[in-house]
Formats: sequence, C-alpha cells, structure tokens
Amino acid sequence: MALTSWKTFNFFDVSEVKLAGSESSSLFNSAEYACLCSGSENLFVGSNDGQIRILSRAFKVIRTFHAHDSGSITHMRQINGTSLLVSISEDLSNEPVLKVWALDKPDKKTGAPKCLSSLSIQNGRKQFPISAFAALDNLSQLAVGFANGSVTVVRGDLINDRGAKQRTVFESEEPITGVEFRDGSTTTLYLATTGRLLTLTITGRGQGQPAKNLEDNGCGVGCMTVDSDSGDIVVARDDAIYFYGVNGRGPSYAYEGPKQLVHVFGTFVALVTPPKTNTTFKPGILRRFVGGQADDLYKSSTFALLDTDLKYVAHTETLVQEVRTLFAEWGDLFLLTRDGKLFRYHEKSLGQKLEILYQRDLYVLAINLAQKSGVDTAQRNAILRKYGDYLHKKGDYDTAMQQYLKAIDNTEPSQVIRKFLDSQRINNLIEYLEELHEHDKATVDHTTLLLNCYAKLKDTAKLETFIKSGTHFDLETAIAMCRQGGYYDQAVFLSKKHGEHDRVVDILIEDSKNYEDALDYINRSEPAVTYPNLMRYARVLLEHYPRETTQLFIEYYTGKYQPRKDASLPTTPAPAGGAASAVQNLASFIPLPYRQTTNVQTPAATDNQQFALSNGEAAVAPDADAFQEYDVPKPRTAFSSFVDHPEQFIVFLEACLKGGNIDEKDKVDLHTTLFEVYLEIAASKTGPEKRNWEAKAKALIDGKDISMDASNVLLLSHLSNFRDGTVLVREQQGLRFDIFRSYASAGDTASAIKALRKYGPEEPELYPAALKYFTSSPKVLEEARDEVDAVLKKIDEDGLMAPLQVIQTLSTNGVATMGMVKKYLSDTFERERKEISNNRRLIESYRNETDAKRKEIDELGTKSAVFQTRRCSACGGSLDLPTVHFLCRHSFHQRCLNHVGDEDIECPKCAPTNNNIRAFRKAQEESADRHEMFQDALHRSRDKFGTISEFFGRGVMAAPATE
Repeated sequence: MALTSWKTFNFFDVSEVKLAGSESSSLFNSAEYACLCSGSENLFVGSNDGQIRILSRAFKVIRTFHAHDSGSITHMRQINGTSLLVSISEDLSNEPVLKVWALDKPDKKTGAPKCLSSLSIQNGRKQFPISAFAALDNLSQLAVGFANGSVTVVRGDLINDRGAKQRTVFESEEPITGVEFRDGSTTTLYLATTGRLLTLTITGRGQGQPAKNLEDNGCGVGCMTVDSDSGDIVVARDDAIYFYGVNGRGPSYAYEGPKQLVHVFGTFVALVTPPKTNTTFKPGILRRFVGGQADDLYKSSTFALLDTDLKYVAHTETLVQEVRTLFAEWGDLFLLTRDGKLFRYHEKSLGQKLEILYQRDLYVLAINLAQKSGVDTAQRNAILRKYGDYLHKKGDYDTAMQQYLKAIDNTEPSQVIRKFLDSQRINNLIEYLEELHEHDKATVDHTTLLLNCYAKLKDTAKLETFIKSGTHFDLETAIAMCRQGGYYDQAVFLSKKHGEHDRVVDILIEDSKNYEDALDYINRSEPAVTYPNLMRYARVLLEHYPRETTQLFIEYYTGKYQPRKDASLPTTPAPAGGAASAVQNLASFIPLPYRQTTNVQTPAATDNQQFALSNGEAAVAPDADAFQEYDVPKPRTAFSSFVDHPEQFIVFLEACLKGGNIDEKDKVDLHTTLFEVYLEIAASKTGPEKRNWEAKAKALIDGKDISMDASNVLLLSHLSNFRDGTVLVREQQGLRFDIFRSYASAGDTASAIKALRKYGPEEPELYPAALKYFTSSPKVLEEARDEVDAVLKKIDEDGLMAPLQVIQTLSTNGVATMGMVKKYLSDTFERERKEISNNRRLIESYRNETDAKRKEIDELGTKSAVFQTRRCSACGGSLDLPTVHFLCRHSFHQRCLNHVGDEDIECPKCAPTNNNIRAFRKAQEESADRHEMFQDALHRSRDKFGTISEFFGRGVMAAPATE
C-alpha cells in the first residue's frame, strides 16, 4: 500500500528546545560538533577535538572530559541502563581507536571517567573512514563497517579488559552503509552496502559460513536501523520502507523519493527525506545578487512519523534546514538540524488521538488504535457504541447493529432497543435480541419482545427453532454414526442441512469415492464454498474428470462462476435398516440447500420441461439477475493444481487471458507461465510440431508491449535455447546495446554493423562501443574498415566522445593507424579554435552589457525621468491625479497603493522581487561573518583554490563596513 493512501494526522506536539547556557547553546551549532548519542537519561556529544560532553535533561553540560588525543569522535554508543559508553575516533592517518568508558568510575588523577579498555580497529592497513557501527548490549561483540566495503567484528571482554580478537568477516567492492545485530538463539549481523543487503551468522548454528545475500538492493548511510522491540531490521530505500525478520523480508510500504535517515521510535518509524532544490527565479538573476548560495536557500527536508501497523501518518512536516540526526530520550523524539536547532516531538495522549479521530469520523481506526494501545473492554465498547451511533445516524442500520452486538457486554440493552423499534428495522432488532439470549443477558421482557417479532414476521421456522432450541440433537455424533455405518448419502444429507459444505465434499470423495457428485456439489455451492474445496481436491478431480474440472477452474478464475440449481429433489435411495428411519426422523422436514422444493413437478408435467432430466433432477441455468459477486483469486494460486496435466494447464491459461478483467501483475504471471509451458512442450517435440509450439511462444511475446518481465523471457529463452525469443525481447525492451554486444562477443561483424545501422540513431552509446570493437583486432578492422570513418563522423557530430577518449580507444590494441584519424583530429582542432574565438567575443559582449547597466544606474541617480504611462499598473484604468510614478516605469493611482501612515512607498509590482533580493543579500552578509565555516571548509577541501573562490563570491573576504 502506498503512503499516498494513508490518512495523515497531527499526533505529536512539536516544540523547539531552548538551550540554556552559552556552552550548551553553541554546542550543536559549533564546527567542532562531530556526533551524538543518548541513553541512561543523558545526552552525549562528541567533538572533532576529542572532547565528550554530557548533557542533562535540561540540556545543560554537566560534565566534559577529553576522550581521545587525536582525531574526531565519529561514533558513540551508550548502553542504556548502564554507565558504559563506547566511543570511536578517526583521523585517517592512523587506525581508528575504540574506547570503553565507565562513567560512574572517575579516574583518580584526572577525574575523568575511567577507560576500561582501548584498542585500534583493524582494516588491513587501509585508511578508509568508518561508515557504520553496531554493538551488542553486553559489548561482547562489536561490528565496524568501513567505506571500502569491509566489516570488522570485535569479540572479547571489553568491560573487564581481558583482551579482544578482531576479524574481517566481510569484504566487498561496495562501501558499507549499515550494520545491525539481531540477538537470539543465534546472533545474526545484518550488513548493508549501496547495492546489497546480507546476513552473517556470528554465533550459534551456521557460524563461520559466508555472508548470505538477503536482497540485491542496498541502502544509503543512515537508512538502516533495528526495531528494539521486535528485533526486525528496518531499511529505507528510494522506493519503499522494508522490514526484515527472522524469516527474511517482511512487509514493505511504498514511499517514493530519496531517504536520508530512518529511526524507530516506539511503534512509529521516523523518516527523513533529503532536501530538494526548488527555485522560481532564473539562475542568472539569483547568482548576480547572491552568488553560489542561491541554490542553498531553497533546501528543505521532509520529516514524517509513520505507524506501519495501522497504516497512517502520525506526523509530517517540512523543515527549512537539513536534518543532522534523530535521537530518542526521556520518552520523546528529538530532531537536530544543520543550523544547530533542536526540536522535541512529544506524542499526544490516547484521549487526544481519539478525539481527533472522532472529529473526522474515523471510528474504525479509533477502534484499532484503542486495541493496539491495550485499553480495557469497557473503553473499547464505548468506542464501538459511538461508532454504532454514527452509523445509525447515517442510516447504515445493519453495520450499526454489528457494532452494538460487539459492545453488548457493557451496553444497556434499552438504549439499543429503543433505536430499532421501528417496524422497518425489525430484523435488526431480532438479531440484537437473539444475541442477548446467547450472552444470557436477556430478561423476560426481552424474550417476549423477540417472540412478538417472530410472530409479526410470520417466521414459523424461526419461532419453532427458538422454542425447541434446547432439544437439538448432536450433529457430530449423527454424522459420525452415518459414516461409520456406511450411510454416506445420509451423512451428506445431514451435513447439507447444517451447512457443513466442506464435510459434504470430504464424504463424497474420501468415503464414497463419488467424484462426479462431488464435482457437481462444488458446482452448486456458493463461491466462498467452492474455492477452498476446489483447491483442496483439484488434483483428484483433474485425474478423474479433467475436462469438467478444468472448465470449473476457468469459470471461477474468470469471474463467471455461478452456482447451478435444480428444479426438483434428487431421488436418493433410502438406506436399509434402522439407520434409515433414524436419519429420516431427524430431517423429515428439512429441505436440501440449492434445491427448489416448493416447485416439484409431477411426472406428467416434466414432459414440457425445456431442460433434460438426469437422476430425477432438472438443471436450471443461473439467473442473470441473481448474479453473485465474489473476489476472483489470483491465477497463480491454481498453477500447482495442474502439475502432470500440461494440456489442461494450457487450456486454463489461455482461457484466463481471454477472460479479461485481469490486472497487469496477473497478466504477467499468466503470460510468463504460458510462455514457459509452450517452451517445455516444444523442447519435448521435434520437427514441424516443435516449430509450431515455438511459433506459439514467439507470438505470445511478439508486439510492442509485452506483459512479461524481460529478464524472465530472456532467462526462459536461454534455458530452452530459443534464440528468436532472446533477440525479439531485447529489441522490444530497448536492449539494443545487448544485441550489439552479443554480436560483437560472437565475432559476427556483419551482424554487428547491421545492428549499428539499425539501432545507432536511437542508441548513440553504440557508436563508442562500435569504435572499440572495430579496432579490437586486424581481422575485425579489415571487415569494418569502411564503417570506421562513419562511426568517427557520428561521434564527432554528436559529441559522444572527447577527442582524447577517441585517441585512447584507438590506441588500446595498436590496430588503428594515424591516417585513420588524421581528418578527425584536424576537424576537431579547427572547431576548438572557433570555440575559443566565440568565447572571447562573448566575454566582450558581457563587459559591454555590464557597462551599459552601470551607465543606466548612473542616469537614474543623476538625470530626470519622463513617464508616459497612461494606465494604472494595478487596476488598469486611465491615470488621473493624484498619481504616483516609480523609477521602475510603473505608475499607479494613489488610491490603488493602499498606503498607510508614513511608511515608505514601494512599487507593488516590484516589491516581491525586491524583498527576495534583500533576503538573499541579508543571508549572504550573515554567512560572510561566519569565518569558522570558511576555515572548516578550507581544511576539509581538496580543491583549496576552488573553495577560496566560492567563499570570495559570498563576501567572506570583503572589507568590513565602516561606521
């Protein structure tokens, strides 16, 4: 289910945390900030200079100590409920250093927390930053992921400093983006890279085996976390949010867009999407006033809290600044932005949530929310009564009665009975009174009212059933006796009477082996009864009645199934002995279901029937007006039933495709399966028969749009050596490069040239590949010599490769000669010279334009302006006095300006643009004063000159204004 269909609420109160004290207020906004973690009622902040600061609930710094001598503290983990803190520092010139601190044991010399153990994390002497870190609560095992794709696991007693062992358990070419532990009977380490998700058993059964690939999709840094309550791993990707449990991948929730952070807070999943650039101004205008900072002004992040169990959005908002991190402590969720602002998210009480849902008439969600919160029965029934009252007001009496029945234990019966005393609601009233009797809550008055309702409806059967309800025979005993005695027809009769449809089919197949009658009974059953019985006994019925069973499958899976009915009772032979009379005494007045017993024809009257009789029955076609709708199951649910019956399987698949009303996913399953069956049969045939089946398979995938996954078609075609299918699908799916590459790999130069000429105009990437292939060997070059010049010309005209790339490609194998590229190089040099000349002329035009603008500005300040506008720029009417003119050439009636008091008058047309420019300029000036940002960026940058140029444009090095 996509998040766009979820309801959105405001179940959280948001407030900005005001940090007290100079040190606390500047802590998160300082360039020295490196990382953060929370736990044990405290907040821990690590800095780039190796300091760790401990903050209290009031966000005051209560303790500061120097944890690491060199490097920046990039990762920390506090073991909740203990005084243990783990910190890691990095400087990329040495191996990362991990330390375990005992916060409750101060060092006697320094007064700082005692360092229990310290070790250097090994990465094979490769200097790469740590990208992920995880630890068990007992610190017996820690996992460190590096950006070069390796994962190091540390095992040992770090608390008592009894030594630890390190081992690189995983290596890949992709960087590690996340590591998480799942502890249980076995300890499993989940690893995430940019392209894969894997599991590795650390301890227990399966230990020592290589990492298993869980899914061929990875995630970004910060987009994987663990739900501490369930132990499930939560992964946020660009398309959806995924959950992974013990049995592998669990549910997923579609949510398109890039992800930055994911965090589990109680029953909610907190999600941060990175900022997007959105500007309505022309880039040239913005950069003229604010330089390179214009793009940064439109960056905003989206923050959302999702309840994946009940499928609603508990909170969502757009933040102006980028989000730095999320953490939960003191029962609240906190969000820290890049500019150092800290926001608190406090969940509203259950009562407040329910009031919000009541206001929007979302009672079903309110009921589910109350059940999830574990409210008692009385509170739940109160919600059900509210829901029932709401439905009653809407006129949905049947559904309202269902709610009152659910809340019957804590509801005063008179309140409900009074609402349904109308004669039109008598059926609902009977339902409620019957339920009162089932719960032993009925009084004498209730019984009297129920009997009066039966009498008013003249429902004699119900009236007698109610009166004789205490003398019912035991159905299970009666049916068991009939089956044990061999009276299968009577057992079927009693089962039909009490609606035991599954038992009817079971008796006919398992006991009496009457497959024809079993299939006939399934054909007469309601859709909800037909489906489970058909699936249970499909193989048996296909074995004995393949054509009829296949037809039943087709009718049901195409949505055309309707129960068959009869016009007369069947002539059932009476069993011998006392068992016959016993069964007849039990069911002497019971009609068979799906039989019209009120219209039994005499033998003489049957001559005029339009349907032929069989065994005392007259089949009647289903009534079109009484069409019963049902949920048509997915076609793939029937595939396993046709094992060992390929001919019937093909008939079923083809009929489903012709039936229509099939969604795209089911159509893909049907086409793929039918394609596979065609190829399997073709593989077992020879000669014309084989070609006939292959022609059917090719016709199935021929066309512009094929409803099959291209990879499946290619795989099936490859396994069956069906080359026509491989080429056709690659062409239809636009895999033209693969077609060319297959010809090139086979050394078929002629076919490769044909493919280049056919697909080259639509697939420009083929030309660089063709140039590389044509010059791969003297033989190929000889075969394609005339084509090389055309390829070079196309590459030059479309700019597909830089000249240096062309030279590098041709010089790879030493096959091409200088004469082949002489004309190409001369044309390239000539074009470069012309481009340099054009650039010079363009620079000169920009200078002239700048001089003209400066001259225009000077004239505005020194010369008078003549206004010839005759109409008001606001209302469009003719100008009359008093009139206000602006130097921007806009003129207005004075009454159209809405000028109040002594405020400065500004052109309304130009005001929005001017305000934006002022805001941009102000932001630029504020940024220019933050020299620590410039120094930090210069320290971290590899392109020092580029960084200085960028900040020079922002005004960092401008002379300060004099007072």
